[in-house]
Amino acid sequence: MIMHQQERLDHLVEAFKEDSVRYRDLETPADPEGKKVLLRSLMNIRMPRPLAPGVAAMQDQYLTERNRENGIVDITALPTVAAQGSRHACADQITIWQGDITRLAADAIVNAANSQMLGCFVPMHTCIDNCIHTFAGVQLRLECDRKMRQLRAKYGPDYEQPTAVPMLTDGYNLPAKHVVHVVGPIVAGPLTPALEKDLAACYTNTLDLCAEYDIRTVAFCCISTGVFHFPNRRAAQIAVQTVCRWLGAHPSKVDRVIFNVFKDEDKTYYEQELF
Repeated sequence: MIMHQQERLDHLVEAFKEDSVRYRDLETPADPEGKKVLLRSLMNIRMPRPLAPGVAAMQDQYLTERNRENGIVDITALPTVAAQGSRHACADQITIWQGDITRLAADAIVNAANSQMLGCFVPMHTCIDNCIHTFAGVQLRLECDRKMRQLRAKYGPDYEQPTAVPMLTDGYNLPAKHVVHVVGPIVAGPLTPALEKDLAACYTNTLDLCAEYDIRTVAFCCISTGVFHFPNRRAAQIAVQTVCRWLGAHPSKVDRVIFNVFKDEDKTYYEQELF
């Protein structure tokens, strides 16, 4: 019997409630949107552990269809800034795209992670970390946890992922094949040269990782802006300068870099740098 998306949603809500133990008696909303909110919230707060095989398979089917409904974007069909009139030195390898990074069918998308590397546990939070983990599925948190346990076994129980050290995982149910998780610098006071150097290292180290694993197309989010308080304009300047310097030094290692922006403000800043 073919199960439709609404039936998958109904089954998953009840399965994740039962799995949560604490919220198994929570009343399920009657409307589909309320059920989607509840399911995502239960996914967000769930600690890393495997799902029952049948539930995992249904989650994958549900998320695959959700991502298809959201609209998958083939990055090879997106114009480069060169095609839009830019004469920048690396214009033929760069795209500016405004939208939801979880829609991009790239070899890798970049996640602005925190030092615990387990995603955002705040239900329905709008940060990119939450969105990526939600639409990849709970397997992503499980892989991140496994990698962090390995690192803690090597470096000690208090290990946290350092700033600008990227971690590569599978993309699971995302259109992207992989996710690169990187911790950006947090600006708690005045912007300093050290913080600017750390942000540049996020881009350089991520591209080095892409070259190592033959990742040919990568979409960067606006690392460290938002809740990490890095000034948006300066972040865009550093991102463009660093990426173009890397592309010039490593010809043919990466085919396309997408600067993914969500806010109009950031789109303007990247356009000012590239046009």
